[in-house]
Amino acid sequence: SRLVSGTLRLHESLEQRLGELLGQEAAVVTSTGYHANLATVTALADEGTLVVSDAHVHASLIDGCRLSRGAVVVVPHRDVAAVDDALRTRSQPRALVLTESVFSVLGDAAPLVDLAQTCRRHDATLLVDEAHALGVAGRVGLGLVADLGIAGPGVVVTVTLSKALGSQGGAVVASRAVVDHLVNTARPFIFDTGLAPAATAAAQAALDVLLAEPERVGRVRRGADQLAGACEVAATAGAIVPVPMLSPGAAVAAQRRLHEQGVLVGCFRPPSVPDRVSRLRLTANATLTKPALTHATRALQQTLARPDLETSRLR
Repeated sequence: SRLVSGTLRLHESLEQRLGELLGQEAAVVTSTGYHANLATVTALADEGTLVVSDAHVHASLIDGCRLSRGAVVVVPHRDVAAVDDALRTRSQPRALVLTESVFSVLGDAAPLVDLAQTCRRHDATLLVDEAHALGVAGRVGLGLVADLGIAGPGVVVTVTLSKALGSQGGAVVASRAVVDHLVNTARPFIFDTGLAPAATAAAQAALDVLLAEPERVGRVRRGADQLAGACEVAATAGAIVPVPMLSPGAAVAAQRRLHEQGVLVGCFRPPSVPDRVSRLRLTANATLTKPALTHATRALQQTLARPDLETSRLR
């Protein structure tokens, strides 16, 4: 446990750096991004808290809601007016609003500036999961909260170290008071093993690369835009590109045919998607070469144009 003898200088160095880079006072590193969300929601919400959650947040935030003991209101996706209404009419003394900055299923961006203003107006805390933003969103890849200038008191950021940074683990980045509270009350942190030294050092090194080579962020965005164009879907705010399909069977068939052509894509289908729409999930990265992207776009176009699959796409 980090509270007994598991805290290393490596942990403290990474935590200090994350706080500085993301514009917050402090950070605490957890063993996974899932633990970061679970720890934050369960430590900040109790019987006297209203939790207002976007309908499309990650399963880790949903599980945090279930364990929090607070009253939970799920609002329609990206609906600031619904958040405002829930906060304005609440009876609880405290409120916690949950959102992702770049959503993990649709790839769209949350209206963070409006949400932050709404939370300030109603004295609520805003928790922003930047798992799909750190490393790929914002001008230098440090996520949308820092890029939009809304970091600070009243805003809590969670990140994963295992997506764009290619390591393992997660972190909560917030005010010193919030971090101290989590360290002493969050069961997913207190009763878990500290992040392995190798993963901690790897995350530090990945941050070094991100800061030294900011052009990688642009390569990811251009790659994602090219993949979206090939599939005739809207561009997204991060590295992922979802392609809606009409059925789980169609999504699995398309995934299999793409794999046979050397193109690895994800396949999301119920019950793991919030709107019960099956999707292919494409992910761009900064190391994709032009020939690789060309091959991928051609394979996508050919596969999705097949008569048995073209009519199975949801447009």
